[in-house]
Amino acid sequence: MIWRKSSFSSDQGGNCVEVAALADGLMAVRDSKAPEAGTVTFTRAGMAAWIDGIKAGEFDGLT
Repeated sequence: MIWRKSSFSSDQGGNCVEVAALADGLMAVRDSKAPEAGTVTFTRAGMAAWIDGIKAGEFDGLT
């Protein structure tokens, strides 16, 4: 499995999100600063909907 770090992440402690395509077709997301904490998995359609929600600001009030 190959993890890809977000281009918005930094090696100086920024928000580090990584994604990987799994063999079963699902997508995995994890915090690169704490990979041992586990992952969240999505179908490709679910991942696309999640990204669309992020872009639309649907989760802005959660932090």
